[in-house]
Amino acid sequence: MRFIVIIALALLLAPCAAQAHAQLDHASPKVGSTVAAPKEVVLWFTEGVEPKFSSVEVVNDKGEQVQAGKARLMGSAALRVPLKPLSPGTYQVIWKVLSVDTHRTQGSFSFTVGR
Repeated sequence: MRFIVIIALALLLAPCAAQAHAQLDHASPKVGSTVAAPKEVVLWFTEGVEPKFSSVEVVNDKGEQVQAGKARLMGSAALRVPLKPLSPGTYQVIWKVLSVDTHRTQGSFSFTVGR
């Protein structure tokens, strides 16, 4: 019986240990979506991030940056970056963050602005 209790506790604690770094939880616009031209991109992470050591870059299909300023912290685990007016096309969001537990993560995704 004691063995079963230990296994059950280990399984309950395992998901907590798996989230040791800030990973992208969700974004607006949604990853891979087609949308009307957004005025900003917001990224939510699985844990808090350090804004001074984190960045969000948004580029068009020519590689030109289209953000209208630096990413700012929203709450403790979200970054918001304003955008210049966007034309129809595909845009790539490139993010790099330092989580509050001092781990670095990065990633990218795209979204499309429809005609």
